[in-house]
Amino acid sequence: MNSPNKYKYKLLIWLPLAILGLFFLDISLGSVYIPIEEVFNILVGGEIEKSSWQNIILKFRVPRALTAIAVGAALAVSGLQMQTLFRNPLAGPFVLGISSGASLGVALLMLAGSLFTTTFFTSGLGDWLTVIAASLGSGLVLLLVVAVSTRVRDSMTLLIIGLMFGSLTGAIVSILQYFSTGEEIQLYLFWTFGSLGGLDINELKVLGIIVVIGLAVTVAIIKPLNALLLSENYARNLGVNIKTSRLLIILSTSLLAGSVTAFCGPIAFIGLAVPHLARLLFNTSDHKVLMPAAALTGIIVMLVCDIISQVPGSQSILPINAITSLLGAPVVIWIILSKGSMKNTFAS
Repeated sequence: MNSPNKYKYKLLIWLPLAILGLFFLDISLGSVYIPIEEVFNILVGGEIEKSSWQNIILKFRVPRALTAIAVGAALAVSGLQMQTLFRNPLAGPFVLGISSGASLGVALLMLAGSLFTTTFFTSGLGDWLTVIAASLGSGLVLLLVVAVSTRVRDSMTLLIIGLMFGSLTGAIVSILQYFSTGEEIQLYLFWTFGSLGGLDINELKVLGIIVVIGLAVTVAIIKPLNALLLSENYARNLGVNIKTSRLLIILSTSLLAGSVTAFCGPIAFIGLAVPHLARLLFNTSDHKVLMPAAALTGIIVMLVCDIISQVPGSQSILPINAITSLLGAPVVIWIILSKGSMKNTFAS
């Protein structure tokens, strides 16, 4: 094993250790101060000073940190797939209109009328209805994209069509907002901020299962992804079924990005910035290395964003979408400047 490969595999070993440390730090922070030793005792089932601390850690902070792990891995891997499929360094998991479709579903639910919205959200069904509405919206756009992909051979054309779907759904949302009340618009606006802390154990289990399925599909198409990185013609000459591979990539991305958007709201820049960060760290285009690297890097970035969003030492919690954008945009700018051109980001 040569020196560069040793470096890559050492990084793959150190990243999980970094995740473990950040996970512990994440659940140690919050509006209620809990000593570090008490947090450790709660996790290992030891004796604790206050029973209320156990509820805070196990019912609120641990699910939030686990959500950050699922979101980081899902968005990073889906973004890597989109950039490879379209050979476009600015492609992300939402270029197919998945996020816009989810936003349309939630907008139809929240902006449908004050009586309808108030009745369901005060009855305790609001969270699940939001998830269902977002899933149906993203699923509808997915079906349209899949239908189009069977007739379109060029991936760049599919990218443009996905962007048009996003613009169309965005226009409908804008019209709904124009005719809605201030309370309805505020409710919808809070959803667009994104949140990692609103999931209970059952919702977290559903999100985890969907993310695992999406990642499993991704693992099955690593070889076609490596071939597509060069060109569709090259992949076709190697015997890769372009249409099947494209459908599997779209399916995996939709499961990963769609489930995250449904449960946590739209979260920007993770799918765009993290794949570039993984390429920079590992200096490779081989998806056998990049796929786990992107997933682990995405988890680290999301945990860091969650820690920052809690404003350590304060009672405030900032919108996670704002934090990911604040960190993600400079990362992309820095990578462009360090590479000299976005064309060089796919170089091994």
